[in-house]
Amino acid sequence: MGLIHIELFTTLDLVGQAPGGPDEDPEGFPFGGWQAPLLDEVTGAQILAAYEGTDALLLGRRTYDIFAAHWPHQEGGEIAELFNSVPKYVASRGRPDLPWAGSTQLGPDLAGAVREVRDRHEHVKVVGSLDLVQSLLREKLFDRLDLWVHPIVLGVGKKVFDGGAVPTNVTLLEPPVAGPQGTVYLRYGLADGTPATGDMSRPDRGLGHDDDNGR
Repeated sequence: MGLIHIELFTTLDLVGQAPGGPDEDPEGFPFGGWQAPLLDEVTGAQILAAYEGTDALLLGRRTYDIFAAHWPHQEGGEIAELFNSVPKYVASRGRPDLPWAGSTQLGPDLAGAVREVRDRHEHVKVVGSLDLVQSLLREKLFDRLDLWVHPIVLGVGKKVFDGGAVPTNVTLLEPPVAGPQGTVYLRYGLADGTPATGDMSRPDRGLGHDDDNGR
């Protein structure tokens, strides 16, 4: 069984909509392309490294259409060569035209279809595709979650965790790394169980407890 990696660019208030350009997802969103001014060499190298070993893409319909209109026409470059060469699996309720070579529509049982894709490949990458991401979070159908958190607050736009998430534990796989523009790279893995709760006022927590030293 392979791994499903969710790769997302987000703002500090966890908006993930249209980071790459103003035409990506413009409906009701005035900040398309918000990521471009914040790109730097450190983040670029992290992104390239994150895609090493990718042998399939899992995309929502809107992201697929954006990618299919762009990447087949790009010559050279590691990302273009990778995206154009690997199989693309598309989640859609309709009957989309899939002109990009190597593209396949997933069946109506999304969870079952995604599990089949994971069984077929080693490293499946989910890029953008926020509606699809909500479904994967709801089903806990992911193994890795990579977030590049950018130092801006937009206040509007589709959120990474926008009604799809369920109580889930994750574990930090490596220390966070900040680029020179202030973008922080966070890499998490899905962990067992659900979030625990506790009482911060308990004496052994050292908070909310009067003692001789705290008076």
